[in-house]
Amino acid sequence: MRTKRITTKREGAGVAKKLTKAQIKDINFQYLPRLTVNNADEYLNKSAKRSARVRKKLACQVDVPYGATTGQMLDIFPASRKGSPVHVFIHGGYWRSLDKDFYSHLAGPMVSAGATVVLPNYDLCPNVRITDIVFQIRSAIAWVYKNIAKHNGDPKRIYVSGHSAGGHLTGMMIATDWSKVGRLPKNLIKGFAPLSGLFDIEPHRHSQLQQDIRLTAQEAKAMSPMYLAPLAKGPAIVAVGGAEPDLFHWQSLEYAARLRFHRIKVEYVSTPGDNHFAITDRLGNAQDPLTKALISQMGL
Repeated sequence: MRTKRITTKREGAGVAKKLTKAQIKDINFQYLPRLTVNNADEYLNKSAKRSARVRKKLACQVDVPYGATTGQMLDIFPASRKGSPVHVFIHGGYWRSLDKDFYSHLAGPMVSAGATVVLPNYDLCPNVRITDIVFQIRSAIAWVYKNIAKHNGDPKRIYVSGHSAGGHLTGMMIATDWSKVGRLPKNLIKGFAPLSGLFDIEPHRHSQLQQDIRLTAQEAKAMSPMYLAPLAKGPAIVAVGGAEPDLFHWQSLEYAARLRFHRIKVEYVSTPGDNHFAITDRLGNAQDPLTKALISQMGL
């Protein structure tokens, strides 16, 4: 289904125009994957089972605290050799659901290739705001930089990816001045890969998510990577499922264009036939082109 992209007043405006009921209905259709993927739970259940098997098979430390709340914990899958590149994967769930336990399966191919893998959790809306989650993920990555050498990781080679809301959080990490976060290196993140990311989050003020995420216009503007200068140098992989609704494609294409404007090398990937949930299935397969691209980005 091809639809006209819905726009709200964004850059430099600060005030969104009132949307019609038809526009709000289309925002929900475009951005809420469960409305277009009838078997979403099947994908998630499969992912959870695969991930549980990986946690039993691989050496790992689970639920390592990086902050004060119960949500601020992470899992670490160490590489076999010291000084290995580090891949941090941020889960999605529209800032209000899911957790790291659904995505341990991606550690299999990456650890085998020689990377240390970290999967952080974070507190969820409505108990916190999106701004709080951004600060928590910054804390998680700062923790990784300071501690990952104990787990065979090289703090000078940190790469970040994330899916959906995790793609949004990846974009926010790229727009972070790390020199102002505990005096960390400004170019802390050496490469990144948002998958099916949400880079302009203003539309979600008008979606069914709003009752949980409680976005204000000011927060949406401040927390939208689309309109923030990227401070990491890249390279970047921007990926989206080929069968996802149009606005997911627009988000990724537009974000990739903005990265290129800032002279960041971008590989744009539309994975054939994938819906919003299928794209992360690929990450447990060492032979999948997207998995290979993420591994290659780390120089492995």
